[in-house]
Amino acid sequence: MAVRHTTRKKSAKKHVKGSSRRWVARVTTDATHPGKGLFTKDAETIARQLVSKKVSPKGPSSGMRMLTYFINRGGEGLSASRKRELEKAKRLLSARIQKDKQKKAA
Repeated sequence: MAVRHTTRKKSAKKHVKGSSRRWVARVTTDATHPGKGLFTKDAETIARQLVSKKVSPKGPSSGMRMLTYFINRGGEGLSASRKRELEKAKRLLSARIQKDKQKKAA
């Protein structure tokens, strides 16, 4: 039985930090409307605003996705204290989503 070796060409593209070629630079949405500077506020304010129908018309789960996207997109650019505050906002928002689910189930 002959063993067949295949070689793959490696992509010539290199990731350049800050490049406009990154896919996140092209993401646009009209489903959510966060206020300017929302993610620079305290965790309670962020969670409260992301739950509101004005910011997340599709509900708090949409706000959670938006917050997670922001944290992931910020990545290493976020300071440790800012990331902690955003993670705290995620926990508060998650608790609110669970509370809403329990309320609907009852």
